[in-house]
Amino acid sequence: MAIKKIPILFILIFFYGCETQTLVKEGNFNKKPLTFDFKTTKDADCGMTVSGLKFSAQLISEDGKTWFFHDPGSLPMFLKKTEIKNPTIWFYTMDTNRYIKAEDTWFSLTDETPMKYGFGAYEQREEKFIDYETMKLRMFRGENLTNPQIKKRLLGNS
Repeated sequence: MAIKKIPILFILIFFYGCETQTLVKEGNFNKKPLTFDFKTTKDADCGMTVSGLKFSAQLISEDGKTWFFHDPGSLPMFLKKTEIKNPTIWFYTMDTNRYIKAEDTWFSLTDETPMKYGFGAYEQREEKFIDYETMKLRMFRGENLTNPQIKKRLLGNS
């Protein structure tokens, strides 16, 4: 019986790539936003790279696990699938460039976000901004810019 030889370089590249992908960090018992590597941290909902702070969000469970997101709208969808109880949620704001807790965050409806949902996070409230609970409900209902009817109503175009 012949044994297939796999090039050692392939094995090294494969395992190196697997080890550097961050989907969740453990041990965040302070429940504060963590720094993360923009090249290797993956969005917990869709698996795309979280390529910067802009539009990012973090969800921390009671047992100190932290998940990362590259679009504010992705976080409630992940939360709905996982049913994590009593999370601490942080959104990176567009206006003050820092993380703030979900309950203090206001969301625009028409920002150009990575997943095209439109919910940019802000610390300062402006007219037509919504709170986190309303944003979450709109995501669950599909009432975001990925819905052509909602997009037309909010932007006035197709």
